[in-house]
Amino acid sequence: MEERANDFTKGSIPKKLLKFMIPVLGALILQAMYGAVDILVVGQFGTTAGISGVSTGSSIVNLIVFTVSGLSMGITVLIGRYIGERKEERIGKVIGGAICFFIVLSVAIAAAMLIFARPLAILMQAPEEALDLTVTYVRICGGGVFFIIAYNVISSIFRGMGNSKLPLVFVAIACVANIIGDLILVAVLNMNVAGAALATVMAQAVSVILSLIIIRKQPLPFTMRKSDICFNREILNFIQVGSPIAFQEIMTQISFLALCAFINRLGLEASSGYGVASKIVSFIMLVPGALMQSMSAFVAQNVGAGKEDRAKKSLFTGMLIGASIGVVIMLLSFFKGDLISYFFTEDPKVVARSAEYLRGFCPEAIVTCISFSFIGYFNGHSQTFFVMMQGLAQTFLVRLPVSYIMSIRPEASLMEIGFAAPSATIFGIVISVIYFIWYTRHKLKRSDGR
Repeated sequence: MEERANDFTKGSIPKKLLKFMIPVLGALILQAMYGAVDILVVGQFGTTAGISGVSTGSSIVNLIVFTVSGLSMGITVLIGRYIGERKEERIGKVIGGAICFFIVLSVAIAAAMLIFARPLAILMQAPEEALDLTVTYVRICGGGVFFIIAYNVISSIFRGMGNSKLPLVFVAIACVANIIGDLILVAVLNMNVAGAALATVMAQAVSVILSLIIIRKQPLPFTMRKSDICFNREILNFIQVGSPIAFQEIMTQISFLALCAFINRLGLEASSGYGVASKIVSFIMLVPGALMQSMSAFVAQNVGAGKEDRAKKSLFTGMLIGASIGVVIMLLSFFKGDLISYFFTEDPKVVARSAEYLRGFCPEAIVTCISFSFIGYFNGHSQTFFVMMQGLAQTFLVRLPVSYIMSIRPEASLMEIGFAAPSATIFGIVISVIYFIWYTRHKLKRSDGR
């Protein structure tokens, strides 16, 4: 019954896509809440410098999280492909190889974050009042990065199997644990940024431990032996798919780090305002993110089953669903950005700068749904090298140059800086449309033997 429910190669495309996407969206909402709680609690019970410290520090941590998420997308696509091809016997080796690979990676990342926390904070031009707080946040999260990585890998495995409900459960556990931790460590014990970072790490640890207990009781569509946990050729297979996505994420997150640095130069109020806005942005990007993850798994199964027409129909279905929701989110962000910002801080100057940034950024709620639908479609076809190149082009040819130019103007406006994001995404959509036309025609010619 479970296997048929998670079979994306049959049945209504909108119904199956939405059924899979809603738990993914729920998990992303909780994950965004998970990150936003740190800013919210520090904003209410900590200091303005603390808001800046968490904002800058979390930008550095997000570089790690999104890189790992990109790599683990290779696991999602590979598992989905093997299920579509009815090669479930290979899934155990994929997971076993992933365990070994990501354990080694987590050790290397933890060492780097602990050693280079201060140089990274300085590179980010963290305001002087928030420099030590930023270093503290990065080092504490670096010490617990194993649990952050483990959550992303576990979730990618289940999404590849068409199960988006368990990742929702896992992140719900982490979210509740983080809220409790923040309230105790920041609001009660007055630990400010250090408390927020400790709450983050401990919440992820609780989530991973409980998720492993839950998994042991779940029926799985494959068998896995202890001998599968080794360095095997499946590692190269999912790295080949996931590394271009990861590299794109690295470059994209570096661009956001640069953007944060540009804004940090404008002073503590601008830095803190952007910190609040960036947490709201994480909510704005939820629907596009859910679309991309869902589309990747959905398309991968249909490609494995040889159903290209169905994969293409799912692309346009996803665009329509996402853009429809995006219109509502854009209007809310443009007209009510200040009210939303008040949830995070009562400082009127910080609220004003946050709302200013959101007015420029808000069209991204629509255009990213279109862009991420394309990305999910190409991920499902293992065309991740193109995804990487497209992401690099829009980041370094549009987003960064526009952001920098706007930030160095006299009386620089956060609204103008914010508009750099949708401008870059529109550029990326144009590239994606061109490649989609070429790729589908090229694939048709190959299938016809021409």
